[in-house]
Amino acid sequence: MARSISPKYLGTVPHRSLFLAGAVALLLGMSWWTLELASLRFAWGHWPASPIPALWGHAMLMQYGVFPPFIFGFLMTTFPRWMRGPSVPPLRFLLVAAGLFAGYVLASVGLFGSPCLLDVGMGLICAAFLMGVITLAVVLRQAGERNQHGWSCFAGLCAGALGMLLFFAWLVAVVPASAVAFAVKLGTFGFLLPVYFTVCHRMLPFFGQNVVAGYTMWRPAWSLPLVWPLLITRLLLDWRGYTHWLWLCDVPLTLLFAWHALAWKPWRCTRPGLLAVLHVAFAWLPLAFLLFSVQDSVLAIAGRYILGLAPLHALAIGFFGSMLVAMVTRVTHGHSGRPLQMGAVPCLCFVLLQFVTLLRIRANLGSDTYWWSVVAGCGWLLAFLPWVLRSAWIYLISRVDGKQG
Repeated sequence: MARSISPKYLGTVPHRSLFLAGAVALLLGMSWWTLELASLRFAWGHWPASPIPALWGHAMLMQYGVFPPFIFGFLMTTFPRWMRGPSVPPLRFLLVAAGLFAGYVLASVGLFGSPCLLDVGMGLICAAFLMGVITLAVVLRQAGERNQHGWSCFAGLCAGALGMLLFFAWLVAVVPASAVAFAVKLGTFGFLLPVYFTVCHRMLPFFGQNVVAGYTMWRPAWSLPLVWPLLITRLLLDWRGYTHWLWLCDVPLTLLFAWHALAWKPWRCTRPGLLAVLHVAFAWLPLAFLLFSVQDSVLAIAGRYILGLAPLHALAIGFFGSMLVAMVTRVTHGHSGRPLQMGAVPCLCFVLLQFVTLLRIRANLGSDTYWWSVVAGCGWLLAFLPWVLRSAWIYLISRVDGKQG
């Protein structure tokens, strides 16, 4: 029986409205960036110039505009369950979703040559981000059982709020441009990576235990207290220009992430596919840091960068992007009454995204970087378009099992 589409369903649970905002942002952000890269590669004479350096626009909007709706949607749904805290009121999560979405759209339009729209859009994103952090702080304060996963995610969100505030302060000429360089690095290593790893640390062994017979959940208490100082040290070394010492952090992080990937026994988690792709996505994390470690070591010994931005894109597209598809699909199916299976459209998106990651790495390792980057950008849009359309449809209809939510 056909189900009617209605925006009323966006107010039932937090992830619906926030995931929808993030899904649309996935396409908008990469559409602009792909066109920007194409304008450079093919020398478009009348392409509107961005009011800020295009690379900063791409880095900030992807890290602080595309991923946060998914992160807030996930955490506003799971925080109360993790720690026996109060549910997030609909008005609050709808305001966060609306602010992030409206801000992202305005900022994206502003990148086409309108400084005023860019400032307003970034201001809205900043305000919505802070509202989201405050909302989760209330849940954390009233929680009956606070744990390290809640505290770690909250610390990552606070770092993200700081990065967003620094960038907005630069836009309105309050802080120098050096603050933006810090905000970009903070977004990767102080915000996204700690939050992603914390969620994986909690959820991957939990999912395995729920599905695989005889699977022993391995969730070491020492991981997060060790990852955080390594990432903070790495962030500060990189920001202050001591890049020849980054191997001191990246080598142990590579070993730590690889140890987790193996200890979670991915060879036992091949069925169902929705569990398997979580482990495939996580495998990009130690691989990315292996590339970082190789680059750091050569830099320390020979004073040369040999991999360019390849390690960063292995992390950003391979790990962040793939895990986003895997985890969001898991939450979307589980909270809409659908079977916990991957399905044709999410599977296609995930597989294509693996090729996009390889294409983007190739762009940094060979000639004609802009051409390969444009191809990778088009691949991103091709991979995500069916997934976004299907996901949007699910968020705008009732659950298939007739339950509330």
